[in-house]
Amino acid sequence: MSKTIKFTYPRGFTEYLKDVLPVPIKTNIPEWFKKLEHKHSHQTVKGCIPFLDTLTAGYLIKCPQDIYINFNIDNPETKEKDTYFQTAVDNPNVTQYLNINTSEIQSHSTKQLEGSPLISKNKNCPFFKILNPFKIITPPGYSILIVPPLNNSDDRFEIIPGIVDTDTYKTEINFPIVLNGDKYDTLETVIDRGAPLAQIIPFKRDDWKMEVKEEEKKIPYSLVNIQRLILHNYKKIWWTKKKWN
Repeated sequence: MSKTIKFTYPRGFTEYLKDVLPVPIKTNIPEWFKKLEHKHSHQTVKGCIPFLDTLTAGYLIKCPQDIYINFNIDNPETKEKDTYFQTAVDNPNVTQYLNINTSEIQSHSTKQLEGSPLISKNKNCPFFKILNPFKIITPPGYSILIVPPLNNSDDRFEIIPGIVDTDTYKTEINFPIVLNGDKYDTLETVIDRGAPLAQIIPFKRDDWKMEVKEEEKKIPYSLVNIQRLILHNYKKIWWTKKKWN
């Protein structure tokens, strides 16, 4: 039986949010992947079902507004490097009801991630947050894994991953981001409204224990079985199709 994950937003904002509503992430498969071919003479990642599963698992949260970023620039007042964010929204009639960024961008200081390699990647600048207008609700016993779009992330930035127990936490979840200072020493750009922001994968919470042991000294049947087919062996023998609607 299918479980239901709910994305809710304040009444009266359907028209404002209609083009940035959450969708199954399978609607965001990258064009380069779609164009690949997988055949006997030229085998590609198009035939790797575990890779495809990363592109289709869960749901997509889109950026709800244009966000201008000027990253790692000189601040004449502090004489230090800084990052400047700007949005087009600064209307209290909107922001008192809808959880979106205004000119007062929320951030986390570098002290909150002291010792993390994310600090140097973010060029020692604050970690800014993109606010999310949607509450996410899962059935009892289910949480969500929040990650940048898997194998399809933006090369300018990515959210910091997290896990939230959305069966009990019933408010909006915001996304701290890291700018890609490994690639861009400075960066002036706009994260467009509707840009892919976060991949939401619900999962059932279970208790686990680990076991590590040597296998029996014989050729596992799985190694024999995998040699039966040249193409699509995992898909045809072991894969279970997942549904994200």
